[in-house]
Amino acid sequence: MESAATYCGTVYPWQCDHVGHMNIMWYVGKFDEANWNLFARIGLTPTYLRQSNRGMAAVQQNITYTRELVAGDIVEIKSRLLEIREKSIRFLHEMRNAETGEIASTCEITGVHMDRQARRAAPFEDVIRRTAARLLAFPEPVSA
Repeated sequence: MESAATYCGTVYPWQCDHVGHMNIMWYVGKFDEANWNLFARIGLTPTYLRQSNRGMAAVQQNITYTRELVAGDIVEIKSRLLEIREKSIRFLHEMRNAETGEIASTCEITGVHMDRQARRAAPFEDVIRRTAARLLAFPEPVSA
């Protein structure tokens, strides 16, 4: 899957810390918003999650900060799927300053599909796994 835009926004002055850069809590928040747009593309929509009593939980998140963002900067996040397994998914977000194109931060996340009532990991439905597999950044080779 080519990276697709999953978040567009701006940095507001109240999102900046005492040295004038966007505070790390807002990077995480913007990545979280990108998560839900990416999930919806593979069928993990709010309606699906509510009606099936499912949820998603991040179990690992690795963030790299490369360039500061300041008040007024336009932000775009592009995301791509890296891996889909029976009960988990791994994906990468790339946050850029939309004006300059410079990467400000990247975030790789492993998420687990959860049964909210049992409070345990649950397999993805086949249609979700198939949709995600078609969107993988590096799909598995097809065997003959």
